[in-house]
Amino acid sequence: MDSGVNGLIPMANVADVERSMHFYEQLGFDVKTNWKKDDGTMQWAHLKSSNGHIMFARADTAVDKRVQGVLFYMYSPNLAALREHLLQLGVKVSPITYPFYMEKGEMQIEDPDGYCLLIGQAE
Repeated sequence: MDSGVNGLIPMANVADVERSMHFYEQLGFDVKTNWKKDDGTMQWAHLKSSNGHIMFARADTAVDKRVQGVLFYMYSPNLAALREHLLQLGVKVSPITYPFYMEKGEMQIEDPDGYCLLIGQAE
């Protein structure tokens, strides 16, 4: 269908857009564009890494990690190296596990707002 959706970028509400930008840069994302209010407060950002995109918008209310109903599944061409890199930066990272749906390995981290990030070994 030519008129169907051909792209998807998740947009997460976050407490601090700049903090989220810096965290996701540690995962290899680059800031594509962002927008600040006149007072300098970052309100929105779009980040990209290879084929992955994510957007962040400043939340109007507190972000409660206990009620986040979304997890982000990402892929890395070298999961073990990414894990070591994140550990060196002080990011809390799970051990690599090998569930039935990701036999090459996957790990889990939590971003500053409590969003669950699962990162699988890309093929």
